[in-house]
Amino acid sequence: MNESDPVVLVLGATGKTGSRVVAELVSRGVAVRTATRSGADVSFDWSDRGTYAPALKAVDRVYLIAPVMRLDFAEDVSAFLDEAEAARVEHVTFVSAYGMENAPQEVATRGVELDLMGRRGLGHTILRPAWFMQNFSETFCRPVDGAIVVPTGSGAEAFVDAEDVAAVAATTLADPAAHTGAAYDLTGPEALTVTEAAAIISEATGRTIVHHEMDREAWVAGAIADGIPPEYGAVLRQLTETIASGNGARPNDAVKQITGRPPRTFRDFARKNTAAWKDTSK
Repeated sequence: MNESDPVVLVLGATGKTGSRVVAELVSRGVAVRTATRSGADVSFDWSDRGTYAPALKAVDRVYLIAPVMRLDFAEDVSAFLDEAEAARVEHVTFVSAYGMENAPQEVATRGVELDLMGRRGLGHTILRPAWFMQNFSETFCRPVDGAIVVPTGSGAEAFVDAEDVAAVAATTLADPAAHTGAAYDLTGPEALTVTEAAAIISEATGRTIVHHEMDREAWVAGAIADGIPPEYGAVLRQLTETIASGNGARPNDAVKQITGRPPRTFRDFARKNTAAWKDTSK
């Protein structure tokens, strides 16, 4: 470790949060090493444990995001954390999920949380974000033909902007001593139904965007047909059931407490991302 000039390894450095964490850290003058399977400072592949140690060489802190679209990653992450301890990494900031503290240890993400908590030689911070606002502009909640199709019923969620999650992560990595051992639930400032989110997108774009409910099993089957791994269907089922049952994320002030600025509202997010919802049918 080099205490005078710490180096942060950012896994998933081209992803939704990783790319934003890189930008945040660079803006703060923190040295960053990016890691992805290709196109980064170092090559890193969760399926190749031989890439773990080289990525961690001379690294002080790690932004850890688990493999996507997998449910069996706990052992790989544990092996990575073994290597991190061997490399004398001082701190890991791990992106978990809202409510994960209530999950059984058999759930891989909870397993990683417990693994980190049990490592005395490795400081950690756990981030548990609500659903990302960017789900509406980049992934499965993006409107298609003017409709957001997701089985969340009338349940509400305090959607959080990935920019705010990145700002929190960068803060914990820039000053880990102030956040060691902490677990933060990260939310937006208001709980919204998908119908309400669709109305805000409509207002921002001048288009009519609506929320269409559909049978959950049919929706999951459609996602699998579109290419997600079949075993990941259980995750989508649980995520949407949680909101539909009224147990979605509730707003808190963690983002403001940690970063010093309030979390972005969904309306501000929508205004900033109108290009993502451009009507291409004309």
